Amino acid sequence: MCRLGYKPTDITLIGVLNACGHSGLVREGREIFSSMARTYGIEPKVEHYGCMVNLLGRAGYLEEAYDLVKNMEVEQDAVLWGALLGACKIHGNVALGEEIAGLMMRQNLENSGTYANNWEGVAKVRTMMRDGGVEKEHGCSSIEVNNRVHEFVAGDSWHPRSKDIHMMLEEMNAWVKAQGYTPRTDTVLHDLGEEEKEKSLGVHSEKLAMAFGLISTEPGATIRIVKNLRVCSDCHDVMKLVSKITRRTIVMRDRNRFHHFENGSCSCGDYW
Repeated sequence: MCRLGYKPTDITLIGVLNACGHSGLVREGREIFSSMARTYGIEPKVEHYGCMVNLLGRAGYLEEAYDLVKNMEVEQDAVLWGALLGACKIHGNVALGEEIAGLMMRQNLENSGTYANNWEGVAKVRTMMRDGGVEKEHGCSSIEVNNRVHEFVAGDSWHPRSKDIHMMLEEMNAWVKAQGYTPRTDTVLHDLGEEEKEKSLGVHSEKLAMAFGLISTEPGATIRIVKNLRVCSDCHDVMKLVSKITRRTIVMRDRNRFHHFENGSCSCGDYW
């Protein structure tokens, strides 16, 4: 763009920084962000900081992202802190997660997520959230079949074809384990035994939607799912394997991006 003589705008740079975040281009993202004012005369806005928090958080540079938010020259908001808190959960940084959650409570920032793999810490933050009136958004996944939208939440058993769906879930579980799948029980934020954690993972809303799609569409048909939150790493693993085993394309739109699962891989390159 610059080579063609076009000067980027603040909107252009949001798109570029966001692309860096989804591609793992940390060095390039840092360079673009630091050059905004110096090279292009554009002062970073909260949206640009958000892109950087997302970029650094995904890559595991949590302290750098934390320092960036603390020292930013524009007003902080819940989205920034929430993104950083989510990164703490992904990377298992309990101490920083507790610090950020406490800060969010003190600043009365809403829509916080929980984090990490420390049950005492999780309980503490959940109590703080409840006392502060902060609600965690519940996940749901939707799929359209025969011009009708079917919506699922974790553990759903309301659907008329619930028995068939759960039979397919059991079959899917056998398929993927035969391919070497190991459930990511460390991502279950409840103090449960390993068997209970595995059962909890097995009935996530996106898996229910995928199972319904498999029993409700013709072999080889593309399955399309929409989820209101970020797809978890365990469901992401399973969808990759199911796409390979069934030779189907599975398209999911989660809160962050589109995922195209095909032949055992995802278009996101496992970076979302």
